Amino acid sequence: MIRLVIADDQALVRGALAALLGLENDIEVVAEVGRGDEVSDAVVHYGADVALLDVEMPGLDGIAAAAAVRAAAPDCRVLMVTTFGRPGYLRRAMQAGASGFVVKDTPARQLADAVRKVAAGLRVVDPTLAAETLTNGESPLTERETDVLRAASQGGTVAGIATATFLSEGTVRNYLSSAMGKTGARTRAEAVHIAEENGWLL
Repeated sequence: MIRLVIADDQALVRGALAALLGLENDIEVVAEVGRGDEVSDAVVHYGADVALLDVEMPGLDGIAAAAAVRAAAPDCRVLMVTTFGRPGYLRRAMQAGASGFVVKDTPARQLADAVRKVAAGLRVVDPTLAAETLTNGESPLTERETDVLRAASQGGTVAGIATATFLSEGTVRNYLSSAMGKTGARTRAEAVHIAEENGWLL
C-alpha cells in the first residue's frame, strides 16, 4: 500500500484528488494539508511514501516544500501536480528533489500510475512540459532582477519597488531595464508577464 499525503491550498481540488486516488486498491491517502509549511510534518507523522504537492501554496510554495520533505524524510518521494505547467517550475522542482511533475488535467488513471512510478523510484514528467523546459533553458535573470520583477508584479511605482527591495530608485530602473532586455519585453508589465509564464518568479 502506497501511503500518500496530498497538499493543495484549494480544498475542492484537494478533496477531488483524495477521492480519486483513494479509489485505487494500492493507494491510501493518509493526510491532506492546505499549506506548504504543513507538508513535511504530515509526511513524517504519517510515514508517507509519496507527497503530492501543488506548486502555489501559502506558507511555503510547493518547490520549497519539496526540498523540506526531502530533508525531513529522504525516503518519501515528491510528485508535483500543478495547474501551472511552466518550464521554470519543472526545472526548479527537480533541483529541489521532486521525482515527478504533472499537470492537473492529467487523467485520474495516469495520475495514479504517476504516483506508483514515483513510489517505485522512477521519474515521471509531463512530456510537453519537458520539451518546453529543454527548449527554454534556464532563467536568464539574475537573482536581483528576479527580486525586482517579483516586486513589480505587485504593481506600484519605482519608488515603491525600491522600498520593497531595499534598493535605490536608480538601481531599480537599471534592473528593470536589464530584465526587459533579457526577456525581449517592451514594458515592465510585459517583462513580468513573460517571467511569470516561464515560471521564473516563484
